[in-house]
Amino acid sequence: MNPDALQRLVSVRMPFGKYKGRFLADLPGQYLNWFAREGFPPGELGRLLALMHEIDHNGLQHLLAPLRRPD
Repeated sequence: MNPDALQRLVSVRMPFGKYKGRFLADLPGQYLNWFAREGFPPGELGRLLALMHEIDHNGLQHLLAPLRRPD
């Protein structure tokens, strides 16, 4: 797993759709599951969403907590 990709999950916001503006790490599981069924977008966004789907599916969200910036 690429540490830079994990950091991007907590710093990149969803650029479109129902959850536009949310950090990728905060997207709900059912939304990630929908992408997994229908197809992830091309490029970096798709790779990050696929990674977040794997993290969510395997219950590993706690790995992202140390990477989050305090508000």
